[in-house]
Amino acid sequence: MSTHPERGFTRRGMAGILGLGALDLLMPGRALAQESALAAEGEEPPFKVYSRDEWGALRPTRPAQVISRAPDRIVVHHTATANTKDRSLAQAFRLSREIQRFHMRGRGWNDAGQQLTISRGGYVMEGRNRSLEAIRTGRHAVGAQTLHHNRHTIGIENEGTYSRAPVPSRLWDSLIDTCAWLCTAYDLDPFRAIVGHRDLYSTDCPGDIMYARLTELRTRVALRLDGGSDKEAAEATPPSEVNEADAPAPSAEPSAPSPSPSQSGPARPSASTPPGSPASPSPSASVTPPRQNLLPDVNVPD
Repeated sequence: MSTHPERGFTRRGMAGILGLGALDLLMPGRALAQESALAAEGEEPPFKVYSRDEWGALRPTRPAQVISRAPDRIVVHHTATANTKDRSLAQAFRLSREIQRFHMRGRGWNDAGQQLTISRGGYVMEGRNRSLEAIRTGRHAVGAQTLHHNRHTIGIENEGTYSRAPVPSRLWDSLIDTCAWLCTAYDLDPFRAIVGHRDLYSTDCPGDIMYARLTELRTRVALRLDGGSDKEAAEATPPSEVNEADAPAPSAEPSAPSPSPSQSGPARPSASTPPGSPASPSPSASVTPPRQNLLPDVNVPD
């Protein structure tokens, strides 16, 4: 069961609450000052997304650029951090602060790179400034989460390392909810739009286990958009790796791998299969090596 109570993700049901009004491009100096006013005018997502103010974000060195072009890909990442057993909201907020500090102080970026972050407890948080405003209005806050593809992709950072460890159920349910929301907001086909970081850049992200479940993710999101129930979605998707909530506790946390040369969270993430590619392999099968630049290079440096 999802951590979010509202389940109305059909395209028709969502059309009236997204507030897709046309807004003039804001001047950078006015962007942050007007952000709260814009948020008040737009409708909230159909589940709780914690704002930057709520998790205690630092002020960015420069407001994010918001463009009228909607993203055409949803990029799934993992943070490549420790698989903590702390599922609390406090840990989720701490994660977002650590990601932002790493990106701003460690990499010299203007702000956190990804637009959205999901904790292992299933809490969803705004990442880069102006991301929620942009999603509400059908536009795109350009991030720094997928090198060479930042202007047409929106990134979801998932807490943990999923090279071998299973994905927690609360995180997975929230990822389904979040992808369904984004597909509705931007009128995207989940089978085409949802990809993994490694599909666009040479990286291990989002880990073999999470990457192997992307076909399941696309199917669950598609059924959600068509008004299917969670039970129907579960019956329509193949069995996957045992969920961490049901798995025996490991004797020790696996060590996080070294960051790969990507553009995102504390230790880079990614996952997915692009259009026309074979179905994602099962966790027990060998995983295709990371691929690179499957989509046109339309990146503008952060």
